[in-house]
Amino acid sequence: MAAMIHVEVAYATPEKQRIIALDVVEGCTVYQAAEQSGICELFPEIDLAEAKLGIFGKAVRNPKEEVLNAADRVEIYRPLIIDPKAARANRAAKAVKK
Repeated sequence: MAAMIHVEVAYATPEKQRIIALDVVEGCTVYQAAEQSGICELFPEIDLAEAKLGIFGKAVRNPKEEVLNAADRVEIYRPLIIDPKAARANRAAKAVKK
């Protein structure tokens, strides 16, 4: 029997956050762990084929190839609503008006 490792899969919206702990086979990829977690059932808006994935806040270029280590946390990132530079400019403009 293959060795197992413990990992977590996390996703958050402004209204709801979830971290799912699971045991996966050693050699499991980021993408496979996200699939196995069942998180898409809780958040049907997630399209794993298109979603950006990462480990502990660091984006992963090839989630179907990146192998997990024990205790890693897979994170599924939502698309940005507004460009961070534009958001800062908006905040600065509001501060000037006050």
